[in-house]
Amino acid sequence: MKQPHLTIVKHPLVQHKLTLMRMEQTPSSEFRRLLRELSMLLAYEVTRDLPLTQIEIQTPVTKTTAPVAEAKKLTLVSILRAGNGILDGMLELIPSARVGHIGIYRDPQTLTPVEYYFKMPPDMGQRDVIIVDPMLATGNSAAAAIARIKDLKPLSIKFVCLIASPEGVDLLRDEHPDVPVFTASVDEKLNEHGYIVPGLGDAGDRIYGTK
Repeated sequence: MKQPHLTIVKHPLVQHKLTLMRMEQTPSSEFRRLLRELSMLLAYEVTRDLPLTQIEIQTPVTKTTAPVAEAKKLTLVSILRAGNGILDGMLELIPSARVGHIGIYRDPQTLTPVEYYFKMPPDMGQRDVIIVDPMLATGNSAAAAIARIKDLKPLSIKFVCLIASPEGVDLLRDEHPDVPVFTASVDEKLNEHGYIVPGLGDAGDRIYGTK
């Protein structure tokens, strides 16, 4: 069934790199490189509607007017810690974007989100926000992060992840139908521990080589 709030980026390079990231034998160094590259590809998709302004420039031949992106009003918000893996790749493509961080962890018993850190740029009411986190599993942490950002009344909010579960997509649709979700894949399901199946394991552990 088509879901207007959901965009699955099916570009061959996105799908290829995601497959390599899923492989258990992929080392952390390679995982980080692939994540950075994949994040840049996702950034192309999520910023398609970035506003353009015409400015006058001098080429080696003549003066002309040409478009530039208004990225200075864009804020990338990383859900710590794994979100920083996507953040780094997107900042390579959009270096003028501001950055915010929100620390939320999932209680292992209840699977509910617990906030421990929140730091945003000023003037959030004049900014478009892209929230990034590699995995949209239960959706509880993402929904809590979106609700927290909404308190600051930004111009718009989008959510970007590598992999989503059907349960997480449904939860965000129900709680935040105005927030579009961009992902490379919607996988089969969540298991009894709240992990996405087949997924790629714990993204944070694979990025940083921890357990």
